[in-house]
Amino acid sequence: MTEAVNFFTADNEPYYLPLADEVEIFRAAYSARLPVLLKGPTGCGKTRFVEHMTWRLYRETANPLEVPLVTVSCHEDLTATDMVGRYLLKGDETVWTDGPLTRAVRTGAICYLDEIVEARKDTTVLIHSLTDHRRILPIDKTGELVAAHPEFLLVISYNPGYQSVLKDLKPSTRQRFVSLEFDYPGVEAESAIIAHESGVEAAMSERLAVIGERVRNLKQHGFEEGVSTRLLIYAGELVAGGIDPRRAAQVAIVTAISDDATVQEAVADIVDVILP
Repeated sequence: MTEAVNFFTADNEPYYLPLADEVEIFRAAYSARLPVLLKGPTGCGKTRFVEHMTWRLYRETANPLEVPLVTVSCHEDLTATDMVGRYLLKGDETVWTDGPLTRAVRTGAICYLDEIVEARKDTTVLIHSLTDHRRILPIDKTGELVAAHPEFLLVISYNPGYQSVLKDLKPSTRQRFVSLEFDYPGVEAESAIIAHESGVEAAMSERLAVIGERVRNLKQHGFEEGVSTRLLIYAGELVAGGIDPRRAAQVAIVTAISDDATVQEAVADIVDVILP
């Protein structure tokens, strides 16, 4: 298969700091088995949120699954076969093997299709019958109609900042989902996240959060994408590991967010002002 699949089996609670009512909305959507769309910029916590909610929801069930979350990182070569399954040779036999979507549908896992707009259009159409009252998955190659397990939920995500005419969700797909919008947190919340995730001291995590805020303000000057919370955490981890703060910011922020020399210079100027 050509897809990148992650089978989530965490025993410990994935850290997530709620910023609004997203936890309550997701819980209500899960209770009603309403498919969920997460929209937001790269590295703002969408995947961590899904992992956190999966941990919460399946911790409360009487029969928790071995694999409660199946994540598929979508890309332009992702085919319907990759998602649903295929016949494979095993010894002298040809055996049907479920793909990640089919496995989630059968077992009652949450299936998270990350960056859904990167997948081929025929792949996105495949999920339509799972997002309405039918809740079925047709498998053309076997002639099977797989009824979704009662606990199955479909979650998709994408980054509206990169959308275009060719890479956007069709209304016929978009309007099948409850939509939650994500963004980068404010300085105080982001500082707490950086400190928790990287182990860096509070004063440094706050400086990194301020860098994040000011770099994102460069969007007003033509810089399309701000620095992600993920990269700020990386910088914090380097500092916590003994790397000089400015050097850590150089490799985790300045050179990581763009190859454009002008953008790098603007971000470096921000780093020089904020870091000692």
